[in-house]
Amino acid sequence: MSEAPQMRNVAIIAHVDHGKTTLVDAMLLQSGLFRKNQAVAERALDSNDLERERGITIMAKSTSVDWNGIRINIVDTPGHADFGGEVERILGMVDGAILLVDASEGPMPQTKFVLSRAIGMGLRPIVILNKMDRPDQRANAVLDEIFDLFVALDADEEQLDFPVLYASGRSGWVDRAEDGPRSGLEVLFETVVAHVPGPRVDREAPFAMSAVLIEADPHLGRLLTGRIASGSIRRNQPVIGLGRDGGQIEAARVSQLLAFRGLQRVPIEEASAGDIVAIAGLAKTSVADTIAAPGVTEYLPAQPVDPPTLSMTLMVNSGPLAGRDGDKVTSRVLRDRLMREAEGNISLRVTETESQDAFEVAGRGELQLAILIETMRREGYEMCVGRPRVLFRTDEQTGARLEPIEEVVIDVDDEFSGTVVNKLAERKGDLVEMRPGGAGKQRLLLHVPTRGLIGYHSAFLTDTRGTGVMSRLFHAYEPQRGPIPGRRNGVLISNAAGTAMAYALFNLLDRGQLITEPGEPVYQGMIIGEHARENDLEVNVLKAKQLTNFRAAGKDDAIRLPPPMPMSLERALSYVNDDELVEVTPNALRLRKRLLDPHERKRSERQAQAV
Repeated sequence: MSEAPQMRNVAIIAHVDHGKTTLVDAMLLQSGLFRKNQAVAERALDSNDLERERGITIMAKSTSVDWNGIRINIVDTPGHADFGGEVERILGMVDGAILLVDASEGPMPQTKFVLSRAIGMGLRPIVILNKMDRPDQRANAVLDEIFDLFVALDADEEQLDFPVLYASGRSGWVDRAEDGPRSGLEVLFETVVAHVPGPRVDREAPFAMSAVLIEADPHLGRLLTGRIASGSIRRNQPVIGLGRDGGQIEAARVSQLLAFRGLQRVPIEEASAGDIVAIAGLAKTSVADTIAAPGVTEYLPAQPVDPPTLSMTLMVNSGPLAGRDGDKVTSRVLRDRLMREAEGNISLRVTETESQDAFEVAGRGELQLAILIETMRREGYEMCVGRPRVLFRTDEQTGARLEPIEEVVIDVDDEFSGTVVNKLAERKGDLVEMRPGGAGKQRLLLHVPTRGLIGYHSAFLTDTRGTGVMSRLFHAYEPQRGPIPGRRNGVLISNAAGTAMAYALFNLLDRGQLITEPGEPVYQGMIIGEHARENDLEVNVLKAKQLTNFRAAGKDDAIRLPPPMPMSLERALSYVNDDELVEVTPNALRLRKRLLDPHERKRSERQAQAV
């Protein structure tokens, strides 16, 4: 084995919104990749529309810069634990990591999540305290917290001796001291080259590579990305795919070989051990499989992935308005799309149910599942989605039922901390630690069941008046903590199909809060609002004002309705009960009863009570 001196492979890992993608933008710019006057999108690596809208990285991406004749391959990884499947595989491709931490917020749960994976794999991180230009930065205190975190994660002496840099990704500077010259990123490039070893490779051995990412290219077909572990590969060379059991999956030929140069994937004729490449031409080999030269029998081990903790049912849209918005409405196209997603995302699990029109999708959290649904609706799919359910386990020794528990870290103003703790206590959460966070804030650490957090985020924002910050991370499976109160209010249900009228909605205001606006199409069984009481209530939203000599039609214009209850996709999924569904189409989001016919609903309720 020898070291490749002219190459460095490094991952940038951080909590959501700590600035890693912005820092990569600055590295691309200052390495000379772009002209100074070239138009480049802000957060260039966040190419997905959802990534730009939400300000998070969802899919891992590779890029590279050349600095003084040394190629630095950079991987921008997701910071959210729901996309941990990406993080775990990516870290197997690199030899070093840049840990980016906000100099004001300090280490957060996802910092701990990604860092624990990096330390467990023996990587020696470079620590960068970012956003040093913030007026509330507290670099020294944050550095102490980072050191404590390294110790808690069982870092060895070499890993504890990490270099520390100070930076502002937005302003484009990195320094070795807080009061440095702040002139550019030379210090960062120098530190990466000096601290991160070149990849340890065997150039003489046969070609072998573990597939880390998979995607579908409209021109090239399936693309498998990974780092070459040994040997070299040429375009048109024959290769085989090996499964986890060491058995051969297929024999194929490399139809195209691509390398990452800046933001582009560039076709190349040959690549050697240590480089990160994408290979086209394999039809069956997937993520975590090994691509190798014919004759190789040894499978390259892949990193284990934490199990899914939540599942939900996706089914064909069976409502009366099905097919009005989307062009993908059948069970066949829905199944094909879900299976294609599961093939490229190994942290997602798709299974078929007894019904041919419904599929069970299990993932790491609400955000991951909501992102999948949002992506599909933008592609033209229509579907109905059930409430997320927690995946329980059984203790093999005691037979006890176990449920996933999450570690929740909350930064909140002092005046709201009591309310937050009480609300989470009702949801069976345990307060582990409570300490001052500075500037009139408290930092709370709690262990809360996953099912207690479903639907809590909107209530959290209301209770903290939008000022609280909550982060969560899978902690462990523990004995089930007992019943958790759900939604206490019933719903208002439309008793007929048609168009919602302002006059009818105005007369329903004393019955509860509306989620439907005048002019919206409604149908029997559709939920149009939240009832002020615990029971469901069927209402008529089609009723218009009777026109007589004494009642002029123009008086309807004077009706002023309050704005409807805001209902984002994540809130809708957590709002519905088990007997309700969220109807998702490209242009609409509707809530409905699972059984639209009122007589069928009553019959089902009687059967449930009898059981």
